[in-house]
Amino acid sequence: MTGTTGAAPAIRISGLSKRFGDVVAVDDVSLDIVRGEFFALLGASGCGKTTLLRLLAGFELPDSGRILIDGIDLSSVPPYARPLNMMFQSYALFPHMTVEQNVSFGLRQERLPRRLIRERVDAALDLVQLRGLAARRPHQLSGGQRQRVALARAVVKEPKVLLLDEPLSALDRKLREATRLELVALQRRLGITFVMVTHDQEEALASSDRVAVMDGGRLRQVGTPADIYEFPASRFVADFIGLANRFEAKLVLKSPARADLRCEALGITVVADRAVNAPLAAPVSISLRPEKIMLSATEPASRQNAVRGTIEDISYQGNLSLFHVVLGNGTQLCVSRANTSRIAEAGLARAEPVWLSWVPSSVIVLTE
Repeated sequence: MTGTTGAAPAIRISGLSKRFGDVVAVDDVSLDIVRGEFFALLGASGCGKTTLLRLLAGFELPDSGRILIDGIDLSSVPPYARPLNMMFQSYALFPHMTVEQNVSFGLRQERLPRRLIRERVDAALDLVQLRGLAARRPHQLSGGQRQRVALARAVVKEPKVLLLDEPLSALDRKLREATRLELVALQRRLGITFVMVTHDQEEALASSDRVAVMDGGRLRQVGTPADIYEFPASRFVADFIGLANRFEAKLVLKSPARADLRCEALGITVVADRAVNAPLAAPVSISLRPEKIMLSATEPASRQNAVRGTIEDISYQGNLSLFHVVLGNGTQLCVSRANTSRIAEAGLARAEPVWLSWVPSSVIVLTE
């Protein structure tokens, strides 16, 4: 069972599987999600993340396994009776209704007292800062405002769990960043368990307390954003999350605090400051994040974890530049450097020889 120890799970998924004909969409997934956690299901299209969300919502029924919320098995509970709500990717707002009517719709369906509906709708609109737009209809709102109406409609029913299906995908980049910050702040204030599906790595890493990387219907790794990025559990996760330079190597020396790995592609023995659970001479992979590699026109003081190459191309991206460096044997590496000055490429140019180096703690060693 994958989860966070020491806290009672709001959601417990146990041995969950779902097939569509010959396609296994969700394959024996077990997972604990802690109460009040912002949890992200991350993966490429077709990995099973949306099916898993629909199973939680009750829109699909599992072929096997169980879903429990606060210890209650939801197997026979219809979607409308589950203690959760869902915010759809399309927002699914009623175009003929005002903002206020959209937000109050679910409460009116439950036939709650009018005064209580008013109090909860006002509170929800205050949360998303839309009280002044309560009389408008969806076509009179911006994309970000429509997103916030959908969010208010989802939280006004005070669910134990809020499911979010690609909640920011319809927004442009700048608005997506601002709305993401609002979403995280809102979740912290409400204390509701959020489960978000996304294919956007930046969105998942920046928003969530924990991330589950999915592929082929299975969980490939579950952990904090830092764990997923800095300590990927497999070649798949290392390649999927962010940019990485990955090379094959052989373990030639190991101890409890060090591993020496012969890498022919780099032409050196790479030193890592960690134990590697593999026998000597075992084939492994090493991965180096572009931002962990130091770039210099002069030879570093230590030749450990250092190689020489030539800058083939420089890609300016505003806040950083990506340097594509080719070694003498043709191996290519990508190196990133933050543009801390207004002249981003000062001192480094295409076709210029450079040294690349990295500290042992930056080396990711992959055995799976």
